[in-house]
Amino acid sequence: MSAREEWGWFAKHNAHGIPGSAALAAELARIVRETGIKSPLTTPRGLGARLHYLDTTTGHQALRNAGVRPGTLRRWKQGKAKPSRNSREKIEQAYREVRTHNMVRSGALTKRLQQEGRGTRVEIYPVNQTDVPAPRQRDVPQRSVRIRDWATITHAWAAGDDAQLDQAWGDIIAGIASEYVAYAYVSGIGIGA
Repeated sequence: MSAREEWGWFAKHNAHGIPGSAALAAELARIVRETGIKSPLTTPRGLGARLHYLDTTTGHQALRNAGVRPGTLRRWKQGKAKPSRNSREKIEQAYREVRTHNMVRSGALTKRLQQEGRGTRVEIYPVNQTDVPAPRQRDVPQRSVRIRDWATITHAWAAGDDAQLDQAWGDIIAGIASEYVAYAYVSGIGIGA
């Protein structure tokens, strides 16, 4: 039985949390987002930078998948039209998709997290037990683990393979000792990258 399947005790008593693998995925998305283009999409510089980044076959396909027509893209590039708020969201969606793909394909994300074999420290914040009756609350401390092998994690995340990411999270928390089940669900995690 996986740690996630043993979540019942906490859920039964109204503890609040999200699967550790989902928290891990959210942190990876944050890292990709924060290491990308800094200028907001609402500025001419931010829009231009994203459109330039997406000026590839893969980028054009991502824009088409997001619902941007080639003629519309051409008018934006020529300065004959400005994207609406809805269109800016589509541009951002395509940008994040291509950036994630590029960072994983090139190995840049994995390399950043592996730090030449030193790995990256991950802070694990336990589930929120504020709604759990006092006699039922458990002392679950915040934990810190160092992950050295990120390749499986980053590839599973980029592929949207929740089962593989869940397995990777189970492997991470298995090293925490007997309380590892308490970290199947968490209130959040922090990656120091």
